[in-house]
Amino acid sequence: MTRPLYLDFQATTPVDQGVLAAMLPYFSDDFGNPHASEHQYGQSAAQAIAKARADVAKLIGARSSEIIFTSGATEANNLLLKSAAHMMADRGRRRIVSAATEHKAVIEVLARLGKQGFEVVWADVGSDGLVSIANLDKLVDEATALVTIMAVNNEIGVIQDLATIGHICRERGAIFHSDAAQAAGKIPLDVGHAAIDLMSLSAHKFYGPKGIGAAYIRRSLQRDLAPQIDGGGQEAGLRAGTLPTPLCVGIGAASALAAATMAGERTHLLCLQEAFLEELSARGAKFAVNGTLDRRWPGNLNLSFEGVDAEALVMAVSDRIAISSGSACTAEALEPSHVLRALGFGAERTEGAVRIGFGRSTTLDEVNRAARVLADSATGLAQISRSAEWKDEGVYGNAAE
Repeated sequence: MTRPLYLDFQATTPVDQGVLAAMLPYFSDDFGNPHASEHQYGQSAAQAIAKARADVAKLIGARSSEIIFTSGATEANNLLLKSAAHMMADRGRRRIVSAATEHKAVIEVLARLGKQGFEVVWADVGSDGLVSIANLDKLVDEATALVTIMAVNNEIGVIQDLATIGHICRERGAIFHSDAAQAAGKIPLDVGHAAIDLMSLSAHKFYGPKGIGAAYIRRSLQRDLAPQIDGGGQEAGLRAGTLPTPLCVGIGAASALAAATMAGERTHLLCLQEAFLEELSARGAKFAVNGTLDRRWPGNLNLSFEGVDAEALVMAVSDRIAISSGSACTAEALEPSHVLRALGFGAERTEGAVRIGFGRSTTLDEVNRAARVLADSATGLAQISRSAEWKDEGVYGNAAE
């Protein structure tokens, strides 16, 4: 059976063959425990992890000593947000500022902190998906413990102004955390330039293996953060447990590869995005792009089609193309996207949104073919008349808006 064309690169990416080749020896030949430093087996593994740590650090402009390996961005978010919040509470700061468009791995952590007495406030987000800098500037004050804003949104792909947010936080003495799971390896990141104190990464979002991620912790903060996993004191005492050498090598190799190919990949994906939208328009599809196209990772498109239910559309095309109706982490919930609701869209637009993701291996021919399949299927599923909300707003078009 021919498998459908994969267009869900936001959910996960295939492990790059070069990354896989770098990992394989550490499953069998170089199998030593990296924490067993008394002999060559452990030393070899430790050296491989040290190189991986350096490659991850270089990708985001950090020092090697500021990188802590985790099982992924979710664990990194939990470690960083919970530890930083309680550290700042000891200093009399209990306000946390974030945005309602964050990933559930941040929102749920903040909900738990809210139950523990922290004040969680939400910055305004425009219909373009971007956080209001003016509003955030008003919310961050001397009582603010930390601010957490993701770099690239996992559902709509918009890129936030990290540098401006970071410098607002630095001026007020608040810690700035960014969930960069969808940004690392895709857009240039420099934690020093953007005044970022804490950052979360996940390897499988940029052609590395699942089960490994990283937490960036600015050096001056490491001694004050409390671990969330206790044990043997690994990872500067912040994350206990034996490190999985093959996976660490994998995130390091993926980081090095991304640093070398990032600019060319963006150009490639931008061409695919433009071709996809043009082909949809040429087929007469009526759709709206959710989130701005001006500040966006071009591999991530989120579209709502006129009078079409997202789940029905995803199922209708599932034998030909693999797309999703929202975040992979919340797909089983079968509820409208919290991200699109935060943008102020009504029920029909949020329930009709599908997410399309392009990757390194996606070709122009595949994109054009997928656009034709989606346009024809959406037309077939469309209701006879538009809802009043959409018709009055004039958001539907047959071109990239």
